[in-house]
Amino acid sequence: MADREYTGQAIGIFELDGLLACYVALDAAAKAANITVQGVERNRLKSGACVKIRGGVADVRAALDAALAAAEGLGKVTASTVIPAPAEGTERTIAMTIGK
Repeated sequence: MADREYTGQAIGIFELDGLLACYVALDAAAKAANITVQGVERNRLKSGACVKIRGGVADVRAALDAALAAAEGLGKVTASTVIPAPAEGTERTIAMTIGK
């Protein structure tokens, strides 16, 4: 997935404190909107993970909303955000973290 071109696509990022909650949230996100999963990185210090999803701004926002609603009660949301149009340098940095 890391070699796919995401230029011009929004990115949604959410981090939860438990891996189970992340997978439930990810499933809900994928079913809610037309998005692609760019990556899932396990938190090396705890049991959580950070999920990156890509697509159009409206799809990413809808998917992120669905993901966070699905995770409610399963885990704590550590952080979440949508970047509508990541800068080139941001894209390079994001790509470096995929699969780590």
